Parts: sequence; C-alpha cells; structure tokens
Amino acid sequence: MKKLLVIFLLVLSFSPIGKAQKQQVTNHPDRVNWFQDLGFGMFIHWNVDVTLGAVISHSLAGASTEYVEKYINELPKYFNPYKFKPEDWAKMAKLAGMKYVVFTAKHHSGFCMFDTKTTPFNVMNTPLKRDITKELIEAFRKEGIAIGLYFSPEDFYFFHKNNIPIGRLQLPQHFPAKNPSLMAYDKEQLKELLTKYGKIDILFIDGPGDGLREYAWTLNPELVITRDLMNTPEQNTPDEPLPRPWEACYTMGTDWQYKPTNDPHKSGAEIINMLVEMRAKGGNFLLNIGPKQDGEIQIEQEALLQEVALWNFANSEAIYAVKPLPIVREDNVWYTQSNDEKYIYAIVRRANWQDWKYGTRKNLVLTHLEGNAQTKVSILGYKSELVEYKDGFDASTYVAPTSIGLVVSAVNGQRFYTNNQWPNAVVLKIENAKFRKLTHTKVTQSTLDGAK
Repeated sequence: MKKLLVIFLLVLSFSPIGKAQKQQVTNHPDRVNWFQDLGFGMFIHWNVDVTLGAVISHSLAGASTEYVEKYINELPKYFNPYKFKPEDWAKMAKLAGMKYVVFTAKHHSGFCMFDTKTTPFNVMNTPLKRDITKELIEAFRKEGIAIGLYFSPEDFYFFHKNNIPIGRLQLPQHFPAKNPSLMAYDKEQLKELLTKYGKIDILFIDGPGDGLREYAWTLNPELVITRDLMNTPEQNTPDEPLPRPWEACYTMGTDWQYKPTNDPHKSGAEIINMLVEMRAKGGNFLLNIGPKQDGEIQIEQEALLQEVALWNFANSEAIYAVKPLPIVREDNVWYTQSNDEKYIYAIVRRANWQDWKYGTRKNLVLTHLEGNAQTKVSILGYKSELVEYKDGFDASTYVAPTSIGLVVSAVNGQRFYTNNQWPNAVVLKIENAKFRKLTHTKVTQSTLDGAK
C-alpha cells in the first residue's frame, strides 16, 4: 500500500493537476516588440460628465455628498450622444496612421461605458441605451486597428456606495489589493471586458494594478499592459530616451475630455514634431481626442488629425517598425532606423514654412552618419525629378560621403498646400549608410597672456 501511494504521488507531481501553473508576471517580450512597432495610437476620453464639459471624473474627488449624489443620479439622464458614429472615428484614426486605440471603458468616476452586470451606473441606463464600448471595438477592429481599453481600479461610485471618502490613493480602501470587495468588483468588470468583446490587445490600468494585471493575464496571456508596467508620461516627453518600452500620452488641447471653453489647441506641426521626437527616442505616442456630448469629434481635433494624416501619408515609413539610433538627433534633424537596420531616416524638422521653402534646395551635413559609394538618399513621397511649374530646374538629390559626415543636397519639391506654405518635416531615406560615433580629442587652453 505504501509503495502504491509513492507511485501515485510521483504520477501526480508530473501531471497538469499536480503542477501549479506558473503565474505570469510581465508582458510577453514578443508582444512588447509588437506594441513598440505600432508607434502611434488614439486615446479616447469620454465619460458621463461630458454633458457639463467638466474635467473627467476628478470633480468627484473631495466633493460634497450632495454633489456626488447629483452627479450619479442626474448626469446619466443627459448622456445621449445621438451622433455617435464609431466608424467615422475609426476611419479618421486609420487615415492619421494610428495603429491602436485606447478607450476609457471605465474612468475613475466608476461610470461604465459598457454593458455590465456589476453596477447600474453604466451606459445602458442612459437615453442612448447602447453598448458604446462594443460598437467602438467592432468599428476599430474592422479598420485593422489594435484594441486597447483604459480601466481605472479606483472607482468613485463604489467608494461612495461603500461610505469610503472619495480620493485618489489616499486611503488603504482605495487600493484593490487592500480592499477585497473592490478587488472582486474590479475583477468582475475586467472579466466582462476581456471576454465579451473578442480579443483585447492592450490594457491601460490607470491606478494600482497589483492582483488585477495577474488576473487579466489568466484571461488573455497575450494582453499587453501599458500603464502599470511601462513608463507612460502625461503631457511630457523625456529629455533623453527612456528604456524601451515607453509611451507618452498627450492631449490636443489642455484637457482629456471635451472642454468647450478656453481650450487652445496645439498646431498640426507641433503634433507631427512630437510624433517624430517620440519615435526617434524609441517611444510610442498616444494622442487623445475628447468627443463632444453629442458624439461628434470637435472640428479642431478632426482638422489636426487630417494634417497628421497628410504628413503620415507620405512619411509613415520613418515612423513604424523603427528603432532609435544611439544619437537621436543633431540640430533639427531627428533619426530613426528600420528594425532590420537597412535604412536610416533623417527627419528634417522645420521652424516654419519659410525654413526650407517649397521648391528650394537645402544642403545638410549629417555628421553622425558614415556613407560609401553605394549610399543612396531619397525623399519620402517625392521622386526628386520635377518641381511643378519650373522648367529646367535640377531637383535631383546628391549625396557624398566625407570625413566630416554624410553630405546631402536635396530639394523640397512635394506640394501639399495651394499656397506652398506647408510647414512640416521633410524625411530623407538613407540606404547603405551607418551610424558613427564621433570621437573628440582632448583640447587644452593656453594660459599665456592674451590667449584667453
């Protein structure tokens, strides 16, 4: 009998039942590489308080009981975005070159923009009565855009209903790992989000993710968790490249959700330059839109996406499936290189449209690049043969490897605006060249009188 027991225990130890499944503790490396190559994504902040044009969720933090009750009981009655057409949003994102979307399925307020059984505080209990998250996922997936969801572990509605003061990570009860009821509540919502809508690619956990990220991976091991595991700076680009992966999150104006008043927006050139800088530094760019209360994208944001779309239409090769060079820039020239290292892209940012005017030649010395007799340089989107309306004009691109670096002479000859005042970066595609690290000899200063 004892011998049989030993045999049984040995068999059990080698069986799936006997082995404890190893808990996943980080993103799969191949999925991280996939995420890095996406490069550019659309962030969408939208919540029930858009009807007031308020900061998303945060007006509840520290608010009076009367305000919280009014927020919970009144605002859902006014949420009716009857012009909501996620197909339009998805096409806009696709044309702009955005490869993934991250949507606020549940922000800190606790209002769920999806059909949930966990709480009545959700989009199905509004005049709209439609599962916005489902429709949005289907529309973006149809365009081939990777699907990401924003999820807040903190939940102001849950805090209020459980007599927990509403704040942000100021009490132990605000942390799911220290609040079993909140943990169970969050897990049930994550289960709905990660099982009801097909495969979700990305999860943006905006808050304490201990216990939740591990649970999410049990539902989808290939899920890429960004915030909570990656550096995701808001409204800030690091001065130096961060260790990959990282993702910078920016608004077009001054707020995440639609802000109807006093909201100056960035220019298209600023957004394009930000995209260039982040990709040169090895990061992803998550650019936010804030839909209006009626479901439309405000015209200013739509127009900016169109300008980005036009630039990306010609220059996307320098932005996707690329990695940084050891030196990300010299002066106003920013570098990326293809993952296979066959090409280097020199992205020449311009101060304005008069800086390297349309139809004019510019000479550059790329001191960090070493060329040879086989080095070729072309301009993305432009054939470098003719400039419109100019006869006998030499529009060719010339390249010469020299001891001081790669010398390039090129014409900015692609016409994007009728008045020729397109102000955005021009991209040089460089083949058969390599990065070179500059060495500096030590310089000493003479101490003789009159030498300083």
